[in-house]
Amino acid sequence: MKYDLSEQRIKDNHLRREAELRRNIIVCLFTSIFAIGFAMLFFSLNISAQERTDDTMYKYYKSIAVQKGDTLWDYACQYGNRHYYDNNMDYIEEVMSINALTDDRIISGQYLILPYYSAEILE
Repeated sequence: MKYDLSEQRIKDNHLRREAELRRNIIVCLFTSIFAIGFAMLFFSLNISAQERTDDTMYKYYKSIAVQKGDTLWDYACQYGNRHYYDNNMDYIEEVMSINALTDDRIISGQYLILPYYSAEILE
């Protein structure tokens, strides 16, 4: 009887270890599947560089002589690229800063430096 009880205990322990081993294998398998799935999801996101549709623009400066009737607003409409300036006032403020103007009044014959953008590379 003692022998049968000991044998039964050994058999039960063996079955318990096999069940525990199966459970650990299943947990490892699901963890691996989850990790691989997460990695595939993470790396499959469209992170690739997108081709630019617009040309690269370069900032240049030009010196102009103010003509009678010209205003900074006119220059903002002509040279103020909407991609780089939110509005005409942003362009006008930059022109005023570059030329050390205290207000937006300009006079005929005065020379101004105006920024502008171009896709061409000028030499």
